[in-house]
Amino acid sequence: MHGYGEEAGAPLVDHPDVNLVSFTGSVEVGRQIAQRAGARLAKVCLELGGKNPLVVCDDADLDRAAQAAALSAFSNAGQRCAAGSRIIAFASVYDRFRQLLVEKTEKMRVGVRDEDDFGPVINEEALRRILLEISRARERGAKVLAGGRRLTGPEHDGGYYLAPTILEDLSPDDPASCAELFGPVTALYRARNFEEALALANRSPFGLTASIHTASIHRAMTFLARVQSGVAIVNGPTYGSEPHMPFGGLKQSGNGTREAGREALDVYSEWKTVYVNYLPGAV
Repeated sequence: MHGYGEEAGAPLVDHPDVNLVSFTGSVEVGRQIAQRAGARLAKVCLELGGKNPLVVCDDADLDRAAQAAALSAFSNAGQRCAAGSRIIAFASVYDRFRQLLVEKTEKMRVGVRDEDDFGPVINEEALRRILLEISRARERGAKVLAGGRRLTGPEHDGGYYLAPTILEDLSPDDPASCAELFGPVTALYRARNFEEALALANRSPFGLTASIHTASIHRAMTFLARVQSGVAIVNGPTYGSEPHMPFGGLKQSGNGTREAGREALDVYSEWKTVYVNYLPGAV
């Protein structure tokens, strides 16, 4: 069934014959669905996006980390809930990592050909919204290390193409640090040590995915235990959950349910406890 929220979504959420509402989208709409479906005690499964951190430690393979960060931030034009939109690097390797990340970002090809790295954002409204957020971030003191502009020219005219964008000197509490932009935009932050990097990673209203790049198994295991996310990855991108694994997040990333994996059975089925007293002489 196709249609906009009020004409298609709302009647489905309110209808007594709909036992389960599974929604992927914004926090605002997710809250509305939870309230309306909750009024009749219908089950609700919410996946509401993320602002996913990727931490680069001082013992990381920086080239591999920069490649993972670029893929996390910009693949699918950043239009994925698991996009790596917050990159946190230790101060001791920050300058070198920033150089590598900018180099890889500027080499990315944007278009619709097979050899391109990613394509356009979904529509003109999304492009204008993202560019406005970049402009506002710059007004608040952020620096654009790469991108920050609409792509034009023979290969991009008529499409909604945004150059892959890296923001620097953005406050962790800046709106661009907290809201999901859903485009090829990431922010780069500096952390003095592991504890500060972990605190920055958890300083978000979302908690969907997270990644750390390190050669230390002790750092990796500590990060996995303490990072506030539904998915955590060591030495890889922020995306890549396999279909047989549960997917979902904490805080404003959802309501605690999980999609995919065996855990999805708890959402899409009902438990029934059955007792059978066998009486052999009753036949």
